[in-house]
Amino acid sequence: MKKRAYAIIAALCLTTAAVGATAVTMTSFTQLASAEVVNEKLGDPIVVYGGSLSDSEKETVKKDLGVSGTVKEVTVTGSDIAKYIQNGNSSARLYSSAKITPEDAGYGIVVEIKTPQNITQVTSDMYSNAMLTAGISDAKVEVAAPKAVTGHSALAGVYKAYEATTGEKLDTERTDVANQELDVATTLADKAGVDQDKVSQLLTEIKQQIAEQKPATKEDVAKIVDDKLQSLQINLSDEDRQLLVDLMNKISNLDINFGQWSDQLNDLGNKLTDSINNLKDSVNENTGFWDKVVQWFKNLFGIGDDSNDSETNQ
Repeated sequence: MKKRAYAIIAALCLTTAAVGATAVTMTSFTQLASAEVVNEKLGDPIVVYGGSLSDSEKETVKKDLGVSGTVKEVTVTGSDIAKYIQNGNSSARLYSSAKITPEDAGYGIVVEIKTPQNITQVTSDMYSNAMLTAGISDAKVEVAAPKAVTGHSALAGVYKAYEATTGEKLDTERTDVANQELDVATTLADKAGVDQDKVSQLLTEIKQQIAEQKPATKEDVAKIVDDKLQSLQINLSDEDRQLLVDLMNKISNLDINFGQWSDQLNDLGNKLTDSINNLKDSVNENTGFWDKVVQWFKNLFGIGDDSNDSETNQ
């Protein structure tokens, strides 16, 4: 009995050591992967702070966005709101902040909300969709706020930062429609009660159809909208449906390379699908590892799946 007890204790120690070693190795790899690498070709990241932040709130946002090393820093103000958004409120309170890292062509747009508890209305997919509409491409965008806010002002900050880091001037007509898109998205999610993920799917698929079909009239746009509402089983009031039709009609009339835009929308959808599949694979792999550990102990102790029945029969 003592020998068997020692064997069990030794086995437990070996298992703990193995798991610990694996954790240390994983931590080392994580630290290496998260180390900031200077991109000498594309330039430094740029951080844009909401103009209403206090000094302490700004420090909190810096930590949330992981600001370190060499970065450019700018502030988004009411005048920026008026610049990028038609009839924008220049006296609006601005707390949402963002870090934009330019990436190589073909990277697409990747948005991560670092403080999801404080960005209450806008999701990462809504940001991605609106940025595509505005003409932004190939960038990693991280968003944060020190207090609960809707998240709308971050988009104006992203516009300002994108222009500053790339030297490109965004079409203000597109940025204005992109902000309208964000308003419609949050309206459908908050007031019409449509699931946020389904709102993003709806907007993406309607825009894909606009890019492919190139509708000539508002009636053609309305048909695309109605077809997608039906296929996704989304019920809207007449008022909310009209908001969506009006928005998509404006998008269809923008000066956009719809062939390239379609590819970008497809890429966005594929990245979302890949993320979901990777999460599933990770869960399955971890489950399989612990199943093997459990089975190893069963084999060590001579325990079979039907051991309880055997003891009962004896």
